[in-house]
Amino acid sequence: MHKKTFAAVGRTLVTGALVLGSTGSAWAASAPEYLLVNKSSEVLIDDATVKAVFGEIVSAKMARLYPTNKWGFGVQVEGGITQANTCVVTARVMLLQRNLPVTTRLLLFKPERMATTFDALPNASAAQCRDLAKAKLREASQALKSALTPE
Repeated sequence: MHKKTFAAVGRTLVTGALVLGSTGSAWAASAPEYLLVNKSSEVLIDDATVKAVFGEIVSAKMARLYPTNKWGFGVQVEGGITQANTCVVTARVMLLQRNLPVTTRLLLFKPERMATTFDALPNASAAQCRDLAKAKLREASQALKSALTPE
């Protein structure tokens, strides 16, 4: 081979590596999209808040271990204010298998992993109860993340 041929091959390899490197970092920057089923009390927490809190735990590592076409998540936040003005909240996050062999928008209620948190706050207002619900969902989500993707 001639010197010019080696130079052309070298430039092609470098260009290919740059293209692959840039697409890899772009893929890592975008979060994988899991099917998320929210069965929470709308009085305590809305869909946008659930999606935002859930988005904090999703990572490329999780998608490698639990592919989005085979797994999804179920979220349930329940509770409310009792007659004694005590806010009681339970938050549960579950890793659920998708309905296979055909990928659908359904999850099988057969949790692979689950994290549950609960708390009570005396003399709470409705806003304080919603804040507690968000905090408990965040805590359950982080607990499930650490169980699914240990460092």
